[in-house]
Amino acid sequence: MLLAILLAASTGLVAWHIRQPGTPGPLLRNVVVLWVLFAAAIIMLRAAAVIVLRGIRRPAIVVLLGAAVLQIAALSAPPHGSDDSYRYVWDGRVQAAGIDPYRYSPTEPELAALRDDFLFPDDATCAQRDRPPGCTRMNHPDARTIYPPVAQAYFTAVHLVSFGHPLKALQVAGALLSFFVTGLLVRSSGPWRAALWGWCPTVALEIGNDAHVDVLGALLVLIGLSLAGRRRLASAGIILGAAVAVKLLPVLVLPAAVRRGQGSPWREVAQRRTWILPGAALATVALVYLPHLLAVGTDVLGFLPGYLQEEGLHGSSRYALLAAVLPDEAARVTAVLVLAAVAVLAWWRADPRAPEAAAGWTAVVAFLVLVPEYPWYALLVVALAARTGRWEWLAVALAGYPVALSQGLPTTFAETRAIAYTVALLVVVAVPSASALRRPVSRGGSCR
Repeated sequence: MLLAILLAASTGLVAWHIRQPGTPGPLLRNVVVLWVLFAAAIIMLRAAAVIVLRGIRRPAIVVLLGAAVLQIAALSAPPHGSDDSYRYVWDGRVQAAGIDPYRYSPTEPELAALRDDFLFPDDATCAQRDRPPGCTRMNHPDARTIYPPVAQAYFTAVHLVSFGHPLKALQVAGALLSFFVTGLLVRSSGPWRAALWGWCPTVALEIGNDAHVDVLGALLVLIGLSLAGRRRLASAGIILGAAVAVKLLPVLVLPAAVRRGQGSPWREVAQRRTWILPGAALATVALVYLPHLLAVGTDVLGFLPGYLQEEGLHGSSRYALLAAVLPDEAARVTAVLVLAAVAVLAWWRADPRAPEAAAGWTAVVAFLVLVPEYPWYALLVVALAARTGRWEWLAVALAGYPVALSQGLPTTFAETRAIAYTVALLVVVAVPSASALRRPVSRGGSCR
């Protein structure tokens, strides 16, 4: 009964939150309450799963129903926390018109015939939204698209079945993919682990409401890692390559997925079988980019170079935790070395039958090094946390919200980012350390 009340409260708060004005302080409080309700619901579900003695049918149904109602609540209003989905709508429209999405930016005259009042409001609507005349709902309207080809195919497919409601179609498609991930996790990992994904506030807010394409990448990563664990290396490489061609972040899981045998890791670098999975992944990325490369040449990179500069990957501010203790140049160099070391360690030490744990650690460390400010990026971490049961990794997903809504806090953006991800780091380190301390120490035989 109490579990039903917690889920009902979460569902109601999601529906209410996405209808509120964009005031950072109250929005952050809503998100914190959502995470408290989520944590309480997970604890109760875990206890119920232990009590149940006859199978997992009832807990599984509860998890699936909870995931469904949260997604329905999330898609009951237009996107609230991000305007990325408007660019998805535009890219799908452009490609459906037979124009390569990397050829032109939305404001170029060659695409004027595709503009409408939905994405390009009239001057009166712009004034109501405190925007200058000629505004658009899209971000970076003067830049070519940044989204890779598999994401573009997804946008186009949703556009073709949108029946004149492209934004709602994207929300529904995202919610369906999210629910499918929940079902996949119920089957592969059990109900309470599936709830770490299906009931997570990040999943509800960033998929059902904001319709972020990252859900497709997370789904492909889970499928690809599962195939890698079953020695289906070529298939795994194709699926993981497709995930990278949705969003670049899934590249983080590739080192853990590369299967090794029992010999020396350095000797195996030269072995043919070691390169099946990364070779298939690279070939997949190359093949999906090839038609666009032939059509537009180097413009296929779109806004990616501008995005990398905008995100400050060349500066120490991007590496907030390292920059707090190291000089600028040392922080940048250390960041590169840490990421490289974690990738090598994941490849070397990953369990070839279950690479999800090493993949998750690689992603978590990358997030703690790069400290992203967009909460939806962490959907990859949420999926891997659910697959492995490492609930402490969800602290990384929670850290993105005070950073994204830092205007409502007394601290500066840089201070907020450093504090939020420091707390996440402490949680990620403390939970397994506490578990290790509680684990009984085996004693050797006594001397006689």
